[in-house]
Amino acid sequence: MAIRVLLVDDQPLLRTGFRMILEAEQDLAVVGEAGDGLQALDQVRALQPDVVLMDIRMPRMDGVEATRQITGPEKDGPAKVLVLTTFDLDEYVVEALRAGASGFLLKDAPAHELVQAIRVVAAGEAMLAPSITRRLLDKYAGHLPSGEEPVPDTLHTLTEREVEVLKLVARGLSNAEIAADLFVSETTVKTHVGHVLTKLGLRDRVQAAVYAYESGLVRPGAQ
Repeated sequence: MAIRVLLVDDQPLLRTGFRMILEAEQDLAVVGEAGDGLQALDQVRALQPDVVLMDIRMPRMDGVEATRQITGPEKDGPAKVLVLTTFDLDEYVVEALRAGASGFLLKDAPAHELVQAIRVVAAGEAMLAPSITRRLLDKYAGHLPSGEEPVPDTLHTLTEREVEVLKLVARGLSNAEIAADLFVSETTVKTHVGHVLTKLGLRDRVQAAVYAYESGLVRPGAQ
């Protein structure tokens, strides 16, 4: 079945462009459009999309708050949110990731990247490369804890090896790189990442990276 996509942007011309790109793909279907966050919430409830392409800066309700309501505990469906931003390292992107977005993409990204990002997010993965996650968090280190705060109790539920894996995820390593660093198989790394997400109640490795920084486990700029 085709991946159901909802387009959310306050610029109709951009929505039209995205629609043309996506409808050229057999496995993607644009089921609706919205011009602001409030309309997006209504459309999510009515249309039950798989992926929401979410602009950040919009009237009435911005993309961060809309993302929070779409992906929060009271959510009405299984929709994943892929944030669209005009500027690389938009200051709101970190907040959108914290709110539950599965990743972000620049609006001027090539068409094939947009299509691939939707497919990856729909499959339940994070399309945001770990290296970009780290770059974002380093850029906005002033928004994050200093590292002197108490370690969250939830962190103590992880094994020593799971903590190692979480640190490496936050520092931008792929599963293959983590496997090489720890001298284990990629399958073992995937298992550890899965355990980390389950124990910490996180959606994906993007949120895991955010958690690692916010908890003080990894300090911004650390190697």
